Amino acid sequence: MRALRTVITSLILMAVAVNASAQWDDEYKMEIGGGVGMMSYQGDFNGNIAKEMQPSLSLLARRVLNPYMGFKANIIYGTLKGSSRNVETSFPDLRETNYSFSNKVVDACLTYEYNFWPYGTGKDYRGARRLTPFIFIGIGATYADVNGGSVVAANLPVGGGVKYKVATRLNIGLEWAMHFCHSDKLDGVEDPYHIKSSGIFKNSDGYAALQLTLTYSFLPKCKTCNKDNDD
Repeated sequence: MRALRTVITSLILMAVAVNASAQWDDEYKMEIGGGVGMMSYQGDFNGNIAKEMQPSLSLLARRVLNPYMGFKANIIYGTLKGSSRNVETSFPDLRETNYSFSNKVVDACLTYEYNFWPYGTGKDYRGARRLTPFIFIGIGATYADVNGGSVVAANLPVGGGVKYKVATRLNIGLEWAMHFCHSDKLDGVEDPYHIKSSGIFKNSDGYAALQLTLTYSFLPKCKTCNKDNDD
C-alpha cells in the first residue's frame, strides 16, 4: 500500500508539473522572415503617396528586447517610378519635354520598435496580446540605380503598423513607413527648380513603403526566469 501511495503521489505531482509547464510558452529573442509590399516615390515629380506604387520584396530580422520593445534590421528591394507628366508644377528645364524614370532601389535600415500593448500569446508574458499596434523610427541607407549610375544616401524611416501572433513561433505584420532621404537624385534630376537649400532633408526625395511580413521566432529565453519575473 505504501508503494502504491508513493506511485500515485508521484503521478499526481508529475501531472501537476506537466499542466503547469503547459501554461507557459517560451519568449523568443529573435525573429527572421520576409515580406511583400509596395513602394512609391515621393519627390519633385510626385506628391501623392498612392500614385505610381510599385511591387517590392523585403527581408528582416528582429531582436526582441521585451514584449514592448525591439530592434529590426530590414532590407527592401523595389522600384521608384515617376514622371513630369500631369504634374502641375513647371520645371525650368522640362517645359517642352516630359521626363519619366523607373529606378531600382535597395533600402537597408535599422529601426527601434515600440508596441502599444505587450506582444505575445498571453502564456509567455502576463497580460500579453496576440494583436498590437506599433510605431518605429530609425536610420537607413538608400542605394538607387539612376541613369546607368548609382546614388547612395542616408535616410530616416518613420512609420507604424500592426502585428499578430498566429502561433507561438509565427508572426504576421502589416506596416507602413515614410523614408526621408538625404538626396535629391533618386529620380535622376537634381534640384529641378534651381533652388539651393541648406537643410538636411529640404528639397530632397523620399519614398513610402507598405509591407506585409511573415516572421519565425527562435532563440527561446529561460522559462524559469520568465516565471520568476511574473510571480
